[in-house]
Amino acid sequence: MPVYADEATSRSAILKSGKMPTRIHVDYTVTTGIGNGELSEIVDISQEIDAHTFNISSNAQATGIFKVIKPGNIIRNSRGLITDKGLQPDYYSDQRANKEPSLALFDWEKKILTLRHEGKETTESLAADTLDRLSLSYHFIFMPLTEVKDKMQTGKLFKIHVTDGRSTQLMRFKISNEKLDTPVGRLDTLVLTKLYDRDDSMRRKIWLAPDYHMIPVRIQSVEKDGLEVDKMIAGINLGYDKPGVACCRR
Repeated sequence: MPVYADEATSRSAILKSGKMPTRIHVDYTVTTGIGNGELSEIVDISQEIDAHTFNISSNAQATGIFKVIKPGNIIRNSRGLITDKGLQPDYYSDQRANKEPSLALFDWEKKILTLRHEGKETTESLAADTLDRLSLSYHFIFMPLTEVKDKMQTGKLFKIHVTDGRSTQLMRFKISNEKLDTPVGRLDTLVLTKLYDRDDSMRRKIWLAPDYHMIPVRIQSVEKDGLEVDKMIAGINLGYDKPGVACCRR
C-alpha cells in the first residue's frame, strides 16, 4: 500500500523522510480512434528553502499512420507548490505541434486565474481547489490521508475545478473500485468517472493505483473535438532521495 501521512504528519515531512518518491516517470501507450501514440510524463519534486515545489512535464507523440494525420508533439507542463492539501499549480501550458501554447496563470494571492488562448487573454475568479488538466492526474498522490479517507470512497462524488488554459469547469467524478489488467500487472484501482455535464462535453475516466502512490495507470477521455483517447500504463519508474531506495517495474 502507498505511504501516506497520518493525521499528525505533514506532507512536507513525508517528502523529507524519503518515503514518497521525488521523481515519478510514467510511460503510456496511447490508443485513439484514428491511430496510436506514445506518452511520457515526469513529475519532479524539489526542495526550495521551506517549501516543496513540483514540475510535471508531459510529451505525447503519434506513431505510425497517426503521425501523418496528427504531426507534431503535444507538450504540456504544470508547476507550482505542494501544500498540505495537495498540488497548487501556479503555471500551466499546453502546446500542440507548432501552435502558440494555451496558458493558465494562477495568482493565489489575488485569487485570479488568467487564461491565454489563440492570442486572447481572459481573467476569472480563481476557486480555491482549481487544478489544471495535467496536475489533476497527479494531485491524488499528495492528498492528505484525511481527505483520501473522506473523499475517495466508493459511491462518493469528488468535485474539483479544472482548467485547460482555454476555460475552467467544475468537474464531478463518481468513485468506484476495479481490478485492472495492465502491462505492469493486475492492479487494484480507484476509478474516477467524470459525470456528464451539458456545458462540458469532454468525458474523462481515471484509474489510480493505491499500491503505486495513487499514480494514474489508465486515463480514458473523449476530447471536445470528439476524439476518443485511451492511455494505458506501459512502465513506472519511481525515484527517491535516499541512495539505494528506488522502485522500478516494467
